[in-house]
Order: sequence, then C-alpha cells, then structure tokens
Amino acid sequence: MERSNSTIYRLLLVEDEENIGHIVTDFLTNKGYDVTWAKDGREGSDLALYNTFDLCILDVMLPFKNGFDLAREIRKAHPDMPIIFLTAKNMPENKMEGFELGADDYISKPFLMDELAARINAVLRRVHQASKPPSAKVFKIGKYEFDPITQELRLGENKRKLTAKESELLRLLCQNMNRVLERNFALRNIWREDSYFNARSMDVYITKLRKYLSEDPSVALLNVHGKGFKLVVPEVETEEAS
Repeated sequence: MERSNSTIYRLLLVEDEENIGHIVTDFLTNKGYDVTWAKDGREGSDLALYNTFDLCILDVMLPFKNGFDLAREIRKAHPDMPIIFLTAKNMPENKMEGFELGADDYISKPFLMDELAARINAVLRRVHQASKPPSAKVFKIGKYEFDPITQELRLGENKRKLTAKESELLRLLCQNMNRVLERNFALRNIWREDSYFNARSMDVYITKLRKYLSEDPSVALLNVHGKGFKLVVPEVETEEAS
C-alpha cells in the first residue's frame, strides 16, 4: 500500500540519528511515500499535533521528549493514528510499554529497509480495511450498544469512542457472542501475525474492553485458558442501524 492511483500516504518519521533519518527518508520517498522527518521529540510533537499524517514512525530515545511520551500526546490528539516504534530499546518491558500505548508495531535496530517497508504496508492495509464500514449493524451487549461503523460503545446517554484496534477486537467478540473467539484467529485478523508480543498487546486491549464493559454486571469478557476469549451476554440480538 505504498501508492495507489490517487493516494500518497503521508508519514512522520521522528529520528535523531542523522544517518538513519536520511536513509529511511530517502528509501520511503523512493517507495512513493510523502515523508516528513523530525529530528527530536519537540519538533515531532509540533508536526504531529498540527498536521495530518497517515502513520507515525517514532524512535524512543529522542532529545527533549522521548518517543513514548510523544506517542501519548499523539494518541490524545489523534486516537486512531497508527504508530510504529523504531528503536534500539528491544527489552521485553520496553516493547510492552510501547504496545500498552497502542503501538501498531515495534521494530528493533538494526533493521532491513525492506522489512520496514513491509511493516508500514501491513499497518496501512489493516487501517484502510478497518476504515471500511464492517456491517450495518448495532450490536447489543447487555445494556450496551456497540456501533462498529462509528466505533462507539454506548451505555444510555454515555458514549465512548474506541480506537481502531479496540473496535476491531470488540467486533470480532460480538460476532462470536457466547462462543469462544480463538486467540490465533483474532491475532491473524487484527495484528496479521501470531507472535508473542502481538499476543501480549492483544491481552492489553482485552483488559481495556473488560473495563469499558464493567458497568453492566450481566456482561463478562472471559479468558478461556489455552483457547481464547468469550464475550458472555444475556442476549445476542442485533438490530439494524437506522
């Protein structure tokens, strides 16, 4: 998904190492992307908050503001912004912090340029597919209503806007109400890869969804050991959206 007939994807690269910044910018530009390169966290913050991008690539160790703090700012302003961390910090706890912030991918240095392009392509493809209306149905989840088109979870007059991944995962759970949603199936459909860190990332999203649904005691989001997850609801009816 580097370039379609009329679409050029805008990428923000925040990288303080001059050599890497030049190489990545030149490579992705030759691939057909419109790349804006920021050389520190402060510049990256200004660009991300006041411009429109399709995806952000963030180094973690940055001057003035680290990549994790920058990602938090971006998430507040643009909840659905795809984020890829590009960093030498490859310890498991660092990766989990990135995924807990909602990162779409985490690439450790050194890396192959073709791998970076493939990861960007995969994230953009998933986001593009998620932006298409999945169905014209509003799911009933006990006292809640979930609209996958608007990505809203509603309880009475209260509305919660979900991120793209939260919405995708809840949609799969709703399509399998009172049945087990297999972990591998969800990983392949949403994260496109069944890996350890993607599985841990999905666990974070399950925890968030469980919290969002906690105001109705008749609804339960269960872990099914060795298999996956089950969204248990008193009724499994859906209604057509008006």
